[in-house]
Amino acid sequence: MSYLKQMLDLYYEFCEATGKRTASTRDMAKWAITNRKWQRHEEAALKQCAEDFAMALREHYEDDPSGRRVRMNHAARVKLGSRFVTLWGDMRKATHDFIETAFRQRRNQVIGDCYQLKQDVDSYNEFYNKGEQIALPLDFGPDVAEAEQMAKDRRRAA
Repeated sequence: MSYLKQMLDLYYEFCEATGKRTASTRDMAKWAITNRKWQRHEEAALKQCAEDFAMALREHYEDDPSGRRVRMNHAARVKLGSRFVTLWGDMRKATHDFIETAFRQRRNQVIGDCYQLKQDVDSYNEFYNKGEQIALPLDFGPDVAEAEQMAKDRRRAA
């Protein structure tokens, strides 16, 4: 079994043992270490285990009932008490509000990436580009529609 699969299995064991539907990877790591499911030097172990949970959760995809390949686990940054933490939840089990927050935050990350890319392209075109201007279309509607059609075609062919 791959290490990421082991971490994913630990995540589901954590959820089962604690009854939680959302949790931070740090909480998962504390549980895994406390219950001797994962071991290493204490603080380094906690940080590494939390990162490993995040990687396993982020990389977990399954086919939904329609055959779409979807990411099952999503993260949302939320305020708990006086601090912000990133919690993870399986979209089949987490609350609607949690998943909506996770999707909204992920969309905002995409917007931030597009904004920064536009700044970079505009700066390059204005100050460093000695050739033809680099175009940067930011309307992803046609690209998303094309990707959806290709995925549908692959599912039909399978």
